[in-house]
Amino acid sequence: MPPELNPALPLHPDAAPVRLHSPAFQRDPAGLYAMLRRVHGSVAPVLLDADLPAWLVLGYREVHYVTGNPELFARDSRRWHSWDRVPHDWPLLPFVAHNASVLFTEGAEHRRRAGAISDVLGAVDSFELRFEAERAADAAVDSFAGAGRAELMADYAGQVPLRVLAGLFGLRDDETAELERDTVTVLGDGPEAGMAYARIRGTMELLLERRRHRPGADLPSRLLAHPARLTDEEIVQDLIAIMATGQQPTANWIGNTLRLMLTDDRFAVSLSGGRRSVGQALTEVLWMDTPTQNFIGRWATRDTQLAGRYIRAGDLLVLGLAAANTDPQVCPVAPPGRVSARGTAATGGNQAHLSFSHGEHRCPAPAPEIAEVIATAAIEVLLDRLPDLRLARPVEDLSWRPSVWLRGPAALPVEFTPLI
Repeated sequence: MPPELNPALPLHPDAAPVRLHSPAFQRDPAGLYAMLRRVHGSVAPVLLDADLPAWLVLGYREVHYVTGNPELFARDSRRWHSWDRVPHDWPLLPFVAHNASVLFTEGAEHRRRAGAISDVLGAVDSFELRFEAERAADAAVDSFAGAGRAELMADYAGQVPLRVLAGLFGLRDDETAELERDTVTVLGDGPEAGMAYARIRGTMELLLERRRHRPGADLPSRLLAHPARLTDEEIVQDLIAIMATGQQPTANWIGNTLRLMLTDDRFAVSLSGGRRSVGQALTEVLWMDTPTQNFIGRWATRDTQLAGRYIRAGDLLVLGLAAANTDPQVCPVAPPGRVSARGTAATGGNQAHLSFSHGEHRCPAPAPEIAEVIATAAIEVLLDRLPDLRLARPVEDLSWRPSVWLRGPAALPVEFTPLI
């Protein structure tokens, strides 16, 4: 339980909020989280685009508490008291504007909707999924194997989950290519995010109509036939949510793991085969470089207090998943440069990270397993086929994509012996 309300505590935004969209964040988000934790504690006042105020929840315990108490920190964004300050072209609108998506439902309605998604994802055959992921990975490698060089984020990490998800959705090739571009644009929260979101919605509407007349063994068809009796609008919005939370985060999970394995001596010995270290590397990335580093958001249903901060009804809270995973009070990972006696980071098989969130709004149970199958297959196929894979530039020249929300390399150029 959080401590009792203290009226003497400063009210946001008078407590020196920090802009998340800043050069300091782009250069070193971990350093910014550490500074915020030192100055503000586990809950820090921040400013989003257009200087709209929010609370960034940095502490593991606090993120766990917020996500575990949906009656106090809820998902319906219509509770936000700052809507009158939101510009019509605000780049974060696709993330916070209330719609019929499962993401904004609560209580019994959320359980109905999330249950349907869990059912249709749970019906995906894991062996068939692994086969399709390996096939997508092989096809991606074939496209650059003879060149002796590649850019793994664009040519590989982004391609494999996209092709697998496109198959699960029953999308055509032309729809898949456009969807990839638009998904990256939306998650990049730039000025074109609104138009890209509209195109994604149009694609899902056409797909749903097609599956209504020609059903198959795909996610849209299964949602149409599900006993929850979802409306067309609900299905369209949920398909968008599944694609948005499945493609780019999985691509970044693959990219971050490859970056780790190509730059950390603890994994270098495994590049001739890779299989012994892939699972460990995937887990370590979820702790140290989680693909979704921040998630927007939760809205307080009443005045309360969290980690010594007075939270007003209608305040917006951003879940600092990356900061929570590296909270010094709980982080199980050895500091950089320090390893355990067995030569590995201290994560081991610890799965208590918050990378998939927590509580009733965490990723539906089958989703993380699907993402892990895709990511594991992608990395293993690449390392098996290109055993001498190596970075084409010094590690200090690698940069991260400029996103407050996602964590992934801007590019991952590599070299290898061409396959003839």
